[in-house]
Amino acid sequence: MKLLMATYSSIDRIDYSQYTLPILKKYAKKWEAEFMNLYTSYGRVPYHHMRFHELLNEYDRIVYIDSDVIINKICPNIFETVPYDTVGLVFEDKGSRLKNRRAQIAHIKNIFGGNENWISGYFNAGMFIISRPHREIFTKINGKLWGIDFKVREGADQAHFSYQLAKQGHKYIDLGYRWNHMSMFSEPWNDSPSRFDSYIIHYAGGGRFSDKGKRSRAQLIKDDIIRICGEA
Repeated sequence: MKLLMATYSSIDRIDYSQYTLPILKKYAKKWEAEFMNLYTSYGRVPYHHMRFHELLNEYDRIVYIDSDVIINKICPNIFETVPYDTVGLVFEDKGSRLKNRRAQIAHIKNIFGGNENWISGYFNAGMFIISRPHREIFTKINGKLWGIDFKVREGADQAHFSYQLAKQGHKYIDLGYRWNHMSMFSEPWNDSPSRFDSYIIHYAGGGRFSDKGKRSRAQLIKDDIIRICGEA
């Protein structure tokens, strides 16, 4: 089975990707997957995830992980954790983001119609695993891209792919916050768990964890890598 770990890291993300990319490459090798930076391969394109439609002709399975991510040393092999026929993801229409994300679900449904039973299930596109049967998720909806064609910016690609997942009826599993620990999951509504107990730490939105202080996202990532690995 041909496996791929993909990320997206443009030249303007070098401040933190200089620390994170070596870790991603290390785990790609450990999990016996090829590694691909979509920016290096395709350049700056809208909805870089859409490339998975063609890449899944070549690869059997793809795990996508954003470049503002640290894989913790306690992380299991995700290819062994999620079955081939299942999309593995983490839903973020919860807690402090529930109202906003559910509103996005209602908005895209209102425009495109259908998906009457899709009430919840808005996934974060910073970490997910897919297989060849799921390639049609990464296609336009009625010939349109939700964000670009309707001038929607916040979460546009995530709403697009969440709509497609619901519409196409693929089997999926919400892996839980430990597989994509963003700052929202360290909030009191989720009992404020430590990110260092999670498998994957995601510094989305600037990495607004409560202990960040005045540190930049890059400095926070570097400091966290030193804490986890002993060096950056």
